[in-house]
Amino acid sequence: MARAKRNKPHHPTKVHDRRSRDLLRNAEVAAVEVDDPFGLEPGDKIVTLRSIRNDPLGRLHTHRQIDEAQYQGGRAFQSDWEKAERGPQAVDPTREYVDGGQRREPITEGQRKAVLRLNRAERELGADGSALVHEVLILGMTMEQIGQRRECAASAGSIISRGDSGSAWIGWL
Repeated sequence: MARAKRNKPHHPTKVHDRRSRDLLRNAEVAAVEVDDPFGLEPGDKIVTLRSIRNDPLGRLHTHRQIDEAQYQGGRAFQSDWEKAERGPQAVDPTREYVDGGQRREPITEGQRKAVLRLNRAERELGADGSALVHEVLILGMTMEQIGQRRECAASAGSIISRGDSGSAWIGWL
C-alpha cells in the first residue's frame, strides 16, 4: 500500500511568482509592481507584467520618460475623454423607420464635469500641445509615429524635450 504524501507546511512569508511564462513572440511587456490581491498585510506588493504594445502612455512610463504623476494625469485625461465622448448610436435596420427617432440621452453631471476638465486642459496646452496629447492619449500614437506624421526628423526624446508646447503636456499632466 502506498504512503500518503505529506504536504509541506504553509509559509505565508514565501513570495509567489505569478508572472506568465508563456508570452507570445511579439509580446511587448514591462514588469510593474502592484498591490497584492492575495496579500495578508495591507500594502503588500507583487511584480506583474503589463502589456505596452498598444499603450504609448504605458510605454513612456515604463521607459521613465514620464513620472508617476504624469502617468496618472494621462490616465485621468483618457478617462475624461471616454466619459465625455458621445459617439453615434447604432442604427437597427430591421426596425421600422420613424420620423424623429429616439431621443438622445440627457448629458449626465459626470459628462459635463469631464468636458469642463477637457476644455481647461485644451486651453492650458494650446493648439500644438493639445494636438500632441490627443495623438498620444486618444489615438494611441507613439512618438515615432507622431514625428513621421509631422514630417519631423526628430527622435522620440527630442519631441518630448522640446522647449515649446511639445513638452508642455508632459509638465501639465
